[in-house]
Amino acid sequence: MLTLIPLPAFEDNYIWVWHDGHHAVAVDPGDPVPLIAYLDAHHLTLTAILITHHHRDHTGGNVLLRQRYDCPIYAPDNPRIPAVTHVLRGGDSVDIAKPLLHFDVLATPGHTLDHISYVGHGSLFCGDTVFGCGCGKLFEGSPAIMAASLDAILALPDTTRVCCAHEYTLSNIDFAKTIDGANPALLERERSDRALRAENRPTLPSTLGLEKATNPFLRFHDPDMAAFAGRYLDRPCPTPAEVFGAIRAAKDAWDG
Repeated sequence: MLTLIPLPAFEDNYIWVWHDGHHAVAVDPGDPVPLIAYLDAHHLTLTAILITHHHRDHTGGNVLLRQRYDCPIYAPDNPRIPAVTHVLRGGDSVDIAKPLLHFDVLATPGHTLDHISYVGHGSLFCGDTVFGCGCGKLFEGSPAIMAASLDAILALPDTTRVCCAHEYTLSNIDFAKTIDGANPALLERERSDRALRAENRPTLPSTLGLEKATNPFLRFHDPDMAAFAGRYLDRPCPTPAEVFGAIRAAKDAWDG
């Protein structure tokens, strides 16, 4: 039986850990300390690491963990990612024997150009591409690039668990209400997720169905979001990529 947990790291990161009671796989272990403590406490052996992109808060544990556990590290093709043993691109797959796991690799550039995501066992490990009710900033990609990546994610089943790398949900909900405040699904999500955080519980994983209903960054095909983008850009009939770009620009301005 497999167990999936979001392990808190730094101020708001999550290291996702799959384990079968004996062996574990970690996604984006930027800080090795809480991961090693968890593995030791549960008598687990780390057998693989999956990396979504090159940012240090996702890759900072690679060298120490590779030395300690001699485990393979799967990552996108970027020399800035240390200790990689297996380079991946969109369309590749990853098979792990212990625990028994299979992942398909999606190319999801936008936040960074090297960004990939992992899909398997009803779950999406999307790093900083999608957050709870949000998405990653476009540090390297364009709105069109990110919109294409999000379209690939939108094609997954609504039941897919969305395993994001940061606990940003409540702040993202606050922004979403400024452009989608009449959305009843969003208001219900706010109630539920605020209750979770009041108990210091994670808001993640969410589901793709919930994100489709409440996350403005995944609703760039929706007429309501297109109407917002038209007002924001001061021109009618923006394309879906332009709708996404307007939402992202509004969030960047809101962040200050």
